[in-house]
Amino acid sequence: MPVQTSGRPPSLDAPHASVRMSATIPAQPGKGRPPTTPASRKRRRKDPLWARITLIFGAVLMLTSGVAIVGGKVMIDRATGNIDQRNLLGDAGKSGAEGGANLDGPIDMLLLGVDARQSWAPDDVRADSIIVLHIPATHDQAYLISIPRDTEVRIPAFSKSGFHGGVDKINAAFQAGARNGGGWEGGAQLTAQTIKQMTGISFDGAAIINFGGFKRIIDTLGSVRICVSQEVKSHHMVYVDGKPMWNAEAKKTGKPMTPVVHKKGCKEMEGWAALDYSRQRYGLKNADYDRQQNQQQLIKAMAKKATQNGTLTSPTKISKLIDAAGDAFVLDTGGVPVIDFIFTMRGVTGSDLTMLRTNGGTFNGNGNNRESLSEQTLEMFRAVKEDRLADFVVANPEVLSTRK
Repeated sequence: MPVQTSGRPPSLDAPHASVRMSATIPAQPGKGRPPTTPASRKRRRKDPLWARITLIFGAVLMLTSGVAIVGGKVMIDRATGNIDQRNLLGDAGKSGAEGGANLDGPIDMLLLGVDARQSWAPDDVRADSIIVLHIPATHDQAYLISIPRDTEVRIPAFSKSGFHGGVDKINAAFQAGARNGGGWEGGAQLTAQTIKQMTGISFDGAAIINFGGFKRIIDTLGSVRICVSQEVKSHHMVYVDGKPMWNAEAKKTGKPMTPVVHKKGCKEMEGWAALDYSRQRYGLKNADYDRQQNQQQLIKAMAKKATQNGTLTSPTKISKLIDAAGDAFVLDTGGVPVIDFIFTMRGVTGSDLTMLRTNGGTFNGNGNNRESLSEQTLEMFRAVKEDRLADFVVANPEVLSTRK
C-alpha cells in the first residue's frame, strides 16, 4: 500500500456557502446548526472530506478521481443541494491557528458509526465505531485509524446534556452527549471533545454514519468484494427458507433457522452480507480489533467499487447513489463550498486509502483491568496532529492493517 510524505499544496480561495442533505437520523428538535458567522468560520475549516475520500456516501463528492463526471455543475448541484449539515464538532473543531481557516493543510475528519434502530430513542445510542480519517497536506492519500470502543477515557463535562464528566469507555461519550435533549449532534460533539482531550487532535469536519444505511448503498453498487480473513458465525442473522433474516424476526416465523456463516476467502458480497460481516466481533481472534479492520476494509471496498463499472459516468447510477447516501450519513461541513473541496481533493481515490491498526491489533490492558491506548498508538496520533503520519508508518510498518 503506497505511503507518501507530505507537502503543502497551493491555497484555494473561494467564497463559503452552506449545504443541506436529508438523512434517516432521528430528528433533533431545535438542534439545527446555529447561524454561521465569520468568527465561527475562522474557528474551523469545514470540508466534507469523509464523503469525498470514501467516495461511498455519496456521490456527494464522488465527482473526481480523474473520472469524467457526466452532468458537470448540474450533477454537483443536485448531489449537494439537499445535504443536511449539522454542528457535530462544537469546540473540537480546528482553530485558525491550527489551519482551520482554509483547505491548504492536512485535513482530519471524525467518523462515527452508529447501528441505530428506528425504535431507539436518539439519546440511547452509543458510537459503535470511531474512526479518524487523516489526509496529509499533499491531499493525495488518506488514512483510516479506528479507536477501540472500549478504550478507557476521561469524558469531559458537557453542559448541553447536563453531563458532569467522568471516566468510562469512549463509546459512552456519544450517549452522554446525546442525553437530555443533546441529540446526535451533542453526542458527536462530546465524542470529538473527548478524543481531542486524549490525542490533541482537532477536527476539520465530522460525519455520523448509520451503518444500516450502508446496505442500500452497497445494493446500489451491486456488491462489494470482501476478503474474509477468518471464518465467523453471525451473531445477528440466520437463514429462513434460504433467506437472511435478523434473529428476532426469524424466531417469529417459527420455521427452522440455519446459521449465517462467513467463510474464509475473497468473494463478492451483497449489502446485507457485507454489513453483517462488518458487525461481527464475537468469535473473532482479536474481537473488536478484527472488527475494526473489517469495517475499514468495507469502507475501502465501497470506495473502490464506486469508481468501477462506470458508476461515476452514468447519470442513472450516480442519481441512485446520491439517493442511497442520504439514508446513510449526516455531515458537518461548516459551509465550505463542495466544489472548492472537490478540486482540492481531486488527487485522492479509493485505492489511496491506507488502513492502520491501533494497539498492534489486539487488546491493550491498563492497571484498572480496562483498555487503553498503547504508547505507539499515542505516538501515531501525535504524528497525525503534526502531519508526519507517512513517516511514522514507514518507521512502524506493523501498524498497517492485515486486510486486503
